[in-house]
Amino acid sequence: MRLKDHNSFVKLWYAMKIWMAYFWVKLFYRNDKDIIVLVGGNLGEKYEDNAAVFHQYLIDHYSSQMKIYWMFDPQFNYINQFPIPHAVPLGSFQNYVLFFRARYTVHGHSIIYDLAPYMDRFIFLNKKTVMLHISHGIECFKKILIQKEDVPLLKRCNLFNCASAYEHKIKSTEWKIAEDKLIITGMARFDRLPPDQPPVQLKRLLLMFTWREWLFDMTEQEFLESKYYRSTVGLLQSAKMQSLIAEQQLTVRVLLHPFMKKYETYFRKDLHVNDHVSFFSFDDVLIMDELHAADMLITDYSSISWDFLYMNKPIIFYTFDQKEFLANRGSYLDLDADLFGYKGNTEEEVLMHLSRALGGNHYANPYFSKASDYIDFFDQQNCERLARTLFRDEIAHETKEYTEKSAEMNEFPLVSAQAVQYNCNK
Repeated sequence: MRLKDHNSFVKLWYAMKIWMAYFWVKLFYRNDKDIIVLVGGNLGEKYEDNAAVFHQYLIDHYSSQMKIYWMFDPQFNYINQFPIPHAVPLGSFQNYVLFFRARYTVHGHSIIYDLAPYMDRFIFLNKKTVMLHISHGIECFKKILIQKEDVPLLKRCNLFNCASAYEHKIKSTEWKIAEDKLIITGMARFDRLPPDQPPVQLKRLLLMFTWREWLFDMTEQEFLESKYYRSTVGLLQSAKMQSLIAEQQLTVRVLLHPFMKKYETYFRKDLHVNDHVSFFSFDDVLIMDELHAADMLITDYSSISWDFLYMNKPIIFYTFDQKEFLANRGSYLDLDADLFGYKGNTEEEVLMHLSRALGGNHYANPYFSKASDYIDFFDQQNCERLARTLFRDEIAHETKEYTEKSAEMNEFPLVSAQAVQYNCNK
């Protein structure tokens, strides 16, 4: 299941550009001294999530030492909305030249969607670049879905970032990633969220369900009859929900997962949108803004729930298709024992939890004590840790040069590696 399909002509054109770029670099960049970093995420369709947060950190702290580029899908216009320096269109000749020149690459979903289209067939051509898989969320809910094209890409990656020892264990035992490729540095986007800051009221609810790959090939009628669709729309249309919204003056923001965009028309048509209930597609809003503004989350198995746990905001898990979900995808979590929020298998149970939460005096997540089981760092220094780990060879090289030069000049005392690391990150 490719998330973006291309016809034979486009694939051939990509292949030609890849080979041309490969030989171009071989001919003209034999003694390339530039430290080039390529970063991409969200399939190039949006400037958000861990990859984008880390990219901005690199721009702020490493621009004087490295050439940092962001890869984007030219079909989307967000590049015109944000001042993103050195943004390069995915699939362009420049994209492939930079991919072969890069000393480091960072991607959130996949190399072929975030960094270099169709590169799974030619990944063997790039043997020098240090490639980091930063992940787009903590990998605990959904078991990894490995497609044929993913196998050489995962094998080629040098580093896999982990938010915690818990995620490290999953990537080691379940993903079978070698120990020397796993690094625990925290999740980059947590640096932009306030840790342990529960809401003072429950007025703004975010409702977001994750995607289901087994829904992709359904006919229109089959999708409209699916439990996924009926449960989402049914919850919001229920008399009890409408009553709670009116009585409590709630604002409900419904956000569709980007991979479910093809079904957006049906949700827009059937959801009762008014002054209190708003529907948004992935392109309409900034996720980080929604996370900050929301007081509570209603979800199924979305990794966005980790952000709410980190902030100590309440969560209701609506597990309406738990049996089907586990049969089709599976989960690393025990969905009956390990969830860190209220759990409802039915619409009635979800509304009961919501009603009780709204009637309380304290609005923190009562399961916040579980947060440290899954998240190791609450210090908002995840990007710094990640950068120091990714660029450790550069830092070690600068440390060696600095100490050797100091010793030769005999004018300054030798400094510690920690001091040089600090200066490198300023």
